[in-house]
Amino acid sequence: MKGRRVGYRRGMNDPTPTPTPTATPTPTPSATATSSQRILLDCFARVSDVVHDTLEGIDRVDLVARISPNSNSIAWLIWHLSRVQDDHIATLAARDQVWVTDGWDQRFGLPFPPAAIGYGHSTDEVAAVRSTVSQLIGYFESVHQATASYVATITDEALEHVIDHSYDPPVAVEVRIVSVISDCLQHAGQAAFNRGLLDPAWHNGDG
Repeated sequence: MKGRRVGYRRGMNDPTPTPTPTATPTPTPSATATSSQRILLDCFARVSDVVHDTLEGIDRVDLVARISPNSNSIAWLIWHLSRVQDDHIATLAARDQVWVTDGWDQRFGLPFPPAAIGYGHSTDEVAAVRSTVSQLIGYFESVHQATASYVATITDEALEHVIDHSYDPPVAVEVRIVSVISDCLQHAGQAAFNRGLLDPAWHNGDG
């Protein structure tokens, strides 16, 4: 599994970048881990790579900036992808969301109900997410570790369990997890794209 890449830092003449907390390593698959567990852990680790690279050294202005009046800020995108992962994986794991159990809803102090994850947000609601890098990374890391703990214990049989019969074909656990990974990578990519537009000197470590 590849390690987290380090993003390009701003030059001395730019606004002072915000120190970014160090990522907590994704748990290494055990010697008895299944192929499914290894693949899923790697997928979620790649989401973590992009999130940390995008937030590395970013300043407050760029964090909440919006490319156009109705676009999403980097802060909102990272908050939203974290909320989606927390909400969906908590449901699969039959546990409460870390957003509430770890008190992140209180720390963020956003003007949304605790259950809100960003779907259907208006432009004003997007603008309301003006969280700090420390808040965003702290919450994302809590979600990432909870997700990794769940994935590290799931069996192939459990992955095939159908959880939603309203679709054709019905949705199994494995499909829902892949959907979460896809959603998170898309939003992380959007955040990285925004970072590149806002800071042309930045790159995400891929060359």
